[in-house]
Amino acid sequence: MQQDTEKKIAEHLFSQREESFAHASFDREIAFYESICSGNMKLVRVFMKPLCCEGCGVLSEDPLRNLRYHMVVLAALIARYCIKGGMPPEESYTLSDFYIMKTDKCRTEAEIRRVHLEMIEDYTGKMRRIKLNGAYSRQIVHGVDYIITHLHSRILLEDTAKHLDISPAYLSRLFKKETGMTFSDFVNKQKIEEAAALLLYTEYSDTQISTLLAFSSQSYFIKVFRKYMGTTPKQYKKQYNIPDFAGR
Repeated sequence: MQQDTEKKIAEHLFSQREESFAHASFDREIAFYESICSGNMKLVRVFMKPLCCEGCGVLSEDPLRNLRYHMVVLAALIARYCIKGGMPPEESYTLSDFYIMKTDKCRTEAEIRRVHLEMIEDYTGKMRRIKLNGAYSRQIVHGVDYIITHLHSRILLEDTAKHLDISPAYLSRLFKKETGMTFSDFVNKQKIEEAAALLLYTEYSDTQISTLLAFSSQSYFIKVFRKYMGTTPKQYKKQYNIPDFAGR
């Protein structure tokens, strides 16, 4: 029995090699789960791949069932990562069960893919609130939420204050009091944390990331990056042996 199982596994691996099959990057997969736990939906979208895409393996010869199986595996993994990230186990497992049951009722691949996105957005949003609640006042929680969802835009104090329906002066004082940073420093720190992840886990160049995160200039991006990371973007990539794709 054991020999028969090992033989089938060996045949399966041989078949994959013959077809030049390769599983998805482990580092990128970890970055995807960690971005969910951090509550950063913008970063989640960078690392997220379509459910059951190339490199994900085949769990069933039936396409619909294969998609369901991958969804169940993903729900289980996200639930456990979020528990490790601070979500109460009962809440996380209940959420996982809910989306697995919802997936089970789907009759088309399109329906499953919609549930897939809904689940990821739900977990990410809940993790963002968990990270912020208890640490900050309600106004700052909503302010940080606004910043995180607008990292790829120019974020102004006045716009954020208007969104929160409070005065810019009051918001400025509140940020300094609760975070220990000025509003602009807090925004830049969030942008640089995302920039660092993009440098490590994507093929974007530092110039592209500067534009993506709406920095006013490449030189200013490098200056701010050095302030928070202690090195330039190019040197940061070299520390982790990440090739520079700018010339491709």
